Amino acid sequence: MAADLSQIVKAYDVRGVVPDQWDESLAELLGAAFAQVTAAEAIVVGHDMRPSSPGLSTAFSRGAAALGVHVTEIGLCSTDQLYYASGALNLPGAMFTASHNPAQYNGIKMCRAGAAPVGQDTGLAEIRELAERWTRSGAPEPAATPGTVTRADTLTDYAAHLRSLVDLTAIRPLKVVVDAGNGMGGHTVPTVFAGLPLTLVPLYFELDGTFPNHEANPLDPANLVDLQKRVREEGADLGIAFDGDADRCFVVDEQGDPVSPSAITALVAARELARHGGKGTVIHNLITSWTVPEVVEENGGTPVRTRVGHSFIKAEMARTGAIFGGEHSAHYYFKDFWNADTGMLAALHVLAALGGQDTPLSALVSQYDRYAGSGEINSTVDDQASRIAAIRTAYEGTPGITLDDLDGLTVTSPDWWFNVRPSNTEPLLRLNAEARDETTMRKIRDEVLHLIRD
Repeated sequence: MAADLSQIVKAYDVRGVVPDQWDESLAELLGAAFAQVTAAEAIVVGHDMRPSSPGLSTAFSRGAAALGVHVTEIGLCSTDQLYYASGALNLPGAMFTASHNPAQYNGIKMCRAGAAPVGQDTGLAEIRELAERWTRSGAPEPAATPGTVTRADTLTDYAAHLRSLVDLTAIRPLKVVVDAGNGMGGHTVPTVFAGLPLTLVPLYFELDGTFPNHEANPLDPANLVDLQKRVREEGADLGIAFDGDADRCFVVDEQGDPVSPSAITALVAARELARHGGKGTVIHNLITSWTVPEVVEENGGTPVRTRVGHSFIKAEMARTGAIFGGEHSAHYYFKDFWNADTGMLAALHVLAALGGQDTPLSALVSQYDRYAGSGEINSTVDDQASRIAAIRTAYEGTPGITLDDLDGLTVTSPDWWFNVRPSNTEPLLRLNAEARDETTMRKIRDEVLHLIRD
């Protein structure tokens, strides 16, 4: 493979097309580099259901073991199951997955012991540099005594740990449709939900990394259509969709209508604050709804606003000792889960909240859905900086309006706010807007889109 790995080593993980951009020989070098950078005596490795995942993860383990590192392979798992293993075993970990990307892609999400993230500034750049050097000059010198490679099954312990973090004793019988998208939710849901008073209607639970039914990306509304239809047909109480590696959870109510991740963040925040005695810090990124910090404060907590992206959320959680964090993209982070994200734990909270009272989910979440939001709208632009500058000029100096640059440009008035962020990888600007009513939201949304696109 080419010595320049810039196309596959991203800000937070490794990701690229197999075998065009990377293959098992490169995975082996990345395993050796991971072992060297983490200076670990032992690591844990898992993988998703993609056709290329077993071979890539085995090669990675071989590379680490060649340098004397003992490897525990946990085989098929969700990303949050790998984080559980890293936390419970206190070992650095590597998860082979490309999340919601198409079948020809694969990747590696890496963490240090205790599920601490490995990103560009926390080891990933060094891993890339070592692997590039070795592609030019040959494999590293093996250890005098190679490490062992052993197998372990952590699924039962993972499920038990999650269920210990939510009071599930008062759940009434519920019918729930779960769309696993042929991803790892089909592996984890049956064990995690076992024994609960649920009638489970499984949708696409067969593990199939070619994704024959739809992309395993519930952030795209097109991929929720089957779930919504089935919820209505079954008269189910709710529907839950997981992405390919099952670390994100999306919810639809009994009418098949999507519940915004901001509403789920607010709901779980209220429950986590109650678990922690009505006090604690909750992290939210700057494009979650106004509802989130309001609910946090109403329940005795302290909201902390941060940039978009799991590395920023996890860093703020560690800095502040936060009990919970949520993002608009349906990533949910828990102090009691090593500050890592787990959609499955968020799903259990939703089930416990719904099952602990008699109203339907639409009524339950209405208190957490107070404003009109645009969702994220992407626009292709020639010059991101000049478009943002034009937006700044249009609003700067207007009475009652504030601007900040925490992540892109956020413009706030008493009745609305919007944020425009440049994509790091594409010539896109991402717009999110929210207002106190639908008419105002549409007006400000269209006003800003005009500045972006015309």
